[in-house]
Amino acid sequence: MPIDILLTVVSTSIIQSVFGVGVLLFGTPLLLLLGYEFVDALGVLLPVSIAISALQVLRHYEDIDTGFYKNVLIYSIPLVVIFLLLVATVKINISLVIGMLLIFVALKNFSIVIDRTFQTIVKYERLYLMAMGLVHGMSNLGGSMLTMIIYSKHYSKNRTRVTAAASYATVASCQLATLLFIGSEFTVSVSDKISFIQIAVLTFLLTEEMLYTGINNEKYTKIFAIFLFASGVLLIMKSL
Repeated sequence: MPIDILLTVVSTSIIQSVFGVGVLLFGTPLLLLLGYEFVDALGVLLPVSIAISALQVLRHYEDIDTGFYKNVLIYSIPLVVIFLLLVATVKINISLVIGMLLIFVALKNFSIVIDRTFQTIVKYERLYLMAMGLVHGMSNLGGSMLTMIIYSKHYSKNRTRVTAAASYATVASCQLATLLFIGSEFTVSVSDKISFIQIAVLTFLLTEEMLYTGINNEKYTKIFAIFLFASGVLLIMKSL
């Protein structure tokens, strides 16, 4: 079992266990920096992300914003699939732009002008979700845009996480199905992938009991803002 992938899976699984996203958002650039191909990174991270998200949905499925989830299905999923199919020939570095947007959103609680500007942007939810699908299909960084729009809705912590998890699990499942359909070849063995999934599930269960349950709604909102800010900084650093 590759130790570098193991450490990546554990660290990003902790993040996703708290926020509903993270395995793909942080795991993808990390594995690319470690020298793995994009398809191999997806082959490892997609099943891990799906497993954690499925557990989160099972725990709080009644809190899912079904209206938002349906819009993700309609406006994001088709573009995710289309641009994943094109990703081998079209390469665009959008990390810098996404990173700046994340920092912008993270600071909205400290600026009325920023808050009003962002609320205006997310009013066009359908166009936003289409853009998210395009970004995620090409780069696997759509989770950052998903967290931005969900954060703008001021949900409770359970509703925030489970809505993100349900949306993310569906997107990841469509990505994995697309890769299998086109016959993508992976260098990481199936047995290692199963082990990574088991480790991710254990990480989720430990994080759920030791960390997530102890965070109230007010703290969660503040921590989520820090998460967005840190994500933005890391994406900007990656793009430079």
